[in-house]
Amino acid sequence: MNYIVYVIKNPNSKLYIGHTNNLERRLSEHNNGQSRYTSSWPGPWILVYQENFDSRSKAMKREKELKTGKGREFLKQFIPG
Repeated sequence: MNYIVYVIKNPNSKLYIGHTNNLERRLSEHNNGQSRYTSSWPGPWILVYQENFDSRSKAMKREKELKTGKGREFLKQFIPG
């Protein structure tokens, strides 16, 4: 199964980093207030970055890396604002 690590951003430049096996469904959940992690922040949430992996464990490892200071510095190369 394919897993995706994704980064979404709202109009206030708030970033959320997560992983899923169904990006379309997950983005819809974020935008419809069905995610406890992003429902308290205004949307719409837009996809600004993604990476694909062949296993959940690899995706989870990369998600954790991107949530570190070094990972966020890496993301600044790709995400304006």
